[in-house]
Amino acid sequence: MRHNNKINHLGRTHSHRDAMLSNMAVSLLKHKRIFTTLAKAKELRRFVEPLITRSKEDTTHSRRIVFKNLRDKYVVTELFNDISQKIGDRPGGYTRIIKTANRLGDNATMCFIELVDYNELMLKDKKSQTKAKTRRSRRKSDASSSLKTEAPKTPVAKKEAVIEAPVEPVAKIPEIESIEQADHVEEASEASETEETK
Repeated sequence: MRHNNKINHLGRTHSHRDAMLSNMAVSLLKHKRIFTTLAKAKELRRFVEPLITRSKEDTTHSRRIVFKNLRDKYVVTELFNDISQKIGDRPGGYTRIIKTANRLGDNATMCFIELVDYNELMLKDKKSQTKAKTRRSRRKSDASSSLKTEAPKTPVAKKEAVIEAPVEPVAKIPEIESIEQADHVEEASEASETEETK
């Protein structure tokens, strides 16, 4: 039974798998980016990130443990001298996996695996994003507040009272109850108009 055996064997024996991961880790640390399948990249991440964490503490013991896994003294020296200085403040997550198109022969999922702090394009994008996120600068708010305090206070002119002329009441229009009464009102208004014109 395979209880709690979650390792991906990658179709290889134990010794072959260890040698392959060691070689891939050396290539990743040397070139900072390699192209491989997604399954191998995920296993490589589990293999190489503890070694990078170990390199933050530069002692003989940690150098021997890393050398036992990598078997390349030049890469171990580069890891402890250069890479550990660059990723010293990062608490983990030293690698990034970027998926690409599937391989033509067997349709395997391919990807790049790279060291995060060595991708200059991603670092530039992060810097530009952080600049865009700032809302207000203190300099502008201080300048606007100083302008508000320094502006001279001008006296506001009082509004003069406007005297309105009295409005004459409008003649009331009689309420009309029926159509016949409406005809009589129209005749009366026409008669009054003719008298006024004479």
